[in-house]
Amino acid sequence: MYADVNGINLYYETRGTGRPLVLLHGGLGSGEMFGPNTDAFAGRHHVVLPDLQGHGRTADIDRPLDVRLMADDIAALIDHLGLDRPDVVGYSLGGGVALQVAIRHPRKVGRLVAASAGIRRDATYPEILEQQGQVSSAAAEFMKETPMYELYQRVAPRPGDFPHLLDKIGAAMAQDFDFTEDVRGLQVPTLVLGADADMVPPSHFVEIFGLLDGGVRDGGWMGEGRPKGGHALAILPGLTHYNLVDSPLFPATALAFLDRDR
Repeated sequence: MYADVNGINLYYETRGTGRPLVLLHGGLGSGEMFGPNTDAFAGRHHVVLPDLQGHGRTADIDRPLDVRLMADDIAALIDHLGLDRPDVVGYSLGGGVALQVAIRHPRKVGRLVAASAGIRRDATYPEILEQQGQVSSAAAEFMKETPMYELYQRVAPRPGDFPHLLDKIGAAMAQDFDFTEDVRGLQVPTLVLGADADMVPPSHFVEIFGLLDGGVRDGGWMGEGRPKGGHALAILPGLTHYNLVDSPLFPATALAFLDRDR
């Protein structure tokens, strides 16, 4: 299905029933990248799976790839579908978009799970930043054997746009960013989630949790010392940035947070 929202023809699918949940994929992916874990979320929720700008079945438009603009797309989709404060779960690029939905449109979001999403560019390991600097159309030929290329060729409205998408992703990753102050004021109950061997160190996820009043005091016998906004932190063991999305620990941990006390 497609929704004309915010100047883009946004593709989305829906699964399951229950309280609404918007599930946002990572870079060079689509809603398909959650695989069997989609069923884990859809077993308890009405899941909406959009394909972000230029990804999957959503064609690119003439604007940069910017998590803030993509967040506005998702907010417009929430309105288009008439969803009542859905929870938003995002991974990697989708985690950054999910954070921005909650920052820019807090009244449209119930709870937030931001997985494997850093909030400062300089928190990323230097060798990863170096690799990101090599992402451009020149890399298209080398990616023809990858699952990302296969997916794009199979579902994209304009398969020939793949090199252009790499150029735009490379340009986006080259931009400096620091959302520290935005996160400090976040009012949506948020689970900061990461792998113990992610592309940022675990200490960065702890830093984000600290901005949300987490990890600064003992929680107390009755949880009275926990962050007042209902925020939480989870570092998933034995995982990396690249396989967290496939692990059953991901939906199990996210759902435990989303469904708590409901």
